[in-house]
Amino acid sequence: MKKKKLWTLGVMLLLILSTILAACGGSDTKDTGSKDTSTGGDTASSGDPKILVYGRGGDSVALDPAVVTDGESFTVTANIYETLVNFGEKDVTIQPGLAKSWEASEDGLTYTFQLEEGVKFHDGTAFNAEAVVKNIERWKSGADKHPYFSSQFLIGDKQIIESVTAEGDYTVVFKLSQPQAPFLKNLAMSPFAIASPTAFEADEEGLSANPVGTGPFKFVSWVRNDSITIEKNPDYYIDGYPKLDKVIYRSIPENSARLNDLLAGNIDVADGISPSDKATIEGDANLQLIERPSMNVGYLGLTVTRPPFDNVKVRQAVNYAINKQALVDAFYEGLAEPAKNPMPPVISGYNDEVTGYTYDPEKAKALLAEAGYDGKEIELWAMPVPRPYMPDGQKVAEAIQKNLEDVGIKSKIVSFEWATYLEKAQNGEADAFLLGWTGDNGDADNFLYTLLDGDNIGSNNYTFYDNQELHKLLTAAQTEVDEDKRNELYKQAQVIISEDAPWVPLAHSTPILAANKKVTNYIAHPTGSDRLDAVDIQQ
Repeated sequence: MKKKKLWTLGVMLLLILSTILAACGGSDTKDTGSKDTSTGGDTASSGDPKILVYGRGGDSVALDPAVVTDGESFTVTANIYETLVNFGEKDVTIQPGLAKSWEASEDGLTYTFQLEEGVKFHDGTAFNAEAVVKNIERWKSGADKHPYFSSQFLIGDKQIIESVTAEGDYTVVFKLSQPQAPFLKNLAMSPFAIASPTAFEADEEGLSANPVGTGPFKFVSWVRNDSITIEKNPDYYIDGYPKLDKVIYRSIPENSARLNDLLAGNIDVADGISPSDKATIEGDANLQLIERPSMNVGYLGLTVTRPPFDNVKVRQAVNYAINKQALVDAFYEGLAEPAKNPMPPVISGYNDEVTGYTYDPEKAKALLAEAGYDGKEIELWAMPVPRPYMPDGQKVAEAIQKNLEDVGIKSKIVSFEWATYLEKAQNGEADAFLLGWTGDNGDADNFLYTLLDGDNIGSNNYTFYDNQELHKLLTAAQTEVDEDKRNELYKQAQVIISEDAPWVPLAHSTPILAANKKVTNYIAHPTGSDRLDAVDIQQ
């Protein structure tokens, strides 16, 4: 407060009274506007709003979790929306969510959920059984717009969720057309968060820019390619949460710039830290290093419907041409291992007996000769944002370009803005593209079927790879409840995928984040979708 000259006793007394009242009410003050001037936790003092500034490498594509597939979107939506069941705090065990309990029939075809009572969406709409039914019906009726729903709950034209009905206000019954082993794990995934039916019935497309969920934080504002702001939900049904008053997600594409902002105290958390900066973080007394459990794969996709990758021998040649160990050594600083399968070893059903492709340029040249490769230049797409499975897409692309050149494949590196990159790759416009996947639920189905089955061309299968023998194995595995038999089906599937080579699996990484030491209770989840309701900032 600035000192002012007081000309009358009355003015002085009024000022003193105002100061006393402000001091009494100061702890309840919260800035809820759309303009944010905070530069992070270091500027906070006791009684100030707790504002967490989160630096990340790219912007979200949309804030309707039902229509997106990218991790940057789920990073935000995981704190605005909630799912019927949750994953564990540090793992993928199934825990209560908006459903407080559930029961499955012996044949695995009926699931009955008992819902939490007294929960409201951010727009005041009551959460109840009817709201759940409307969300499921929305996903079912627009499967073409909802890529994860079609990936997880459709086999061809067959709906796995045959029906969903409300029995009273707080009981929901799902009827399945066939047993689905990962059914509960699927429902816990970020894309299947429950949105306000009032919001999507009024303006479904508008939900992408104005999300309305039941989560611990409410949407405030979005400045594209700059920042997304969410604030504490004062009506959150779990007492004492969230701890933070506001979260600002800032898009800072350059890894070095993001680190510098953390070092300067301009942000509180930095995602997508380069492995080479690990020592810098560990050497700074004001910072903490956070490791995310590895459950991912980074890969080079080869679009099998585009020459030259419509020839399996060319795809195999590319697998032999790339020095994966050199990539891991150069760009992951000991925080990754070379990949040989499309899913990481931590996933049940991983086939360690698959030999994969060794680095063998001469073998690659021989296969190219057998294929009659004409030497035409290809486009090599480099991701424009750092991702947990690939901290620097441009540098990885440059190394791969050199590997390909060594065996006679000329390539031109191209890139696009992140949302455009994903859309064009999804449409099959790339020759070869860098991408990756962080597991959504810890199940093999979420890697192999979701990413490589013909059913998912146009959603998450960007290579347009379609093998009917593989399809039979993967759909059989979905309904197999015997874990040993199910794992054997997945092991057979990995053999087929390795031989057909629609990907070059590159690496399974251990992603790292960094945070100011004033940030407490930050837990990096294996799925990459971190809930911030328990996170706090020491003042």
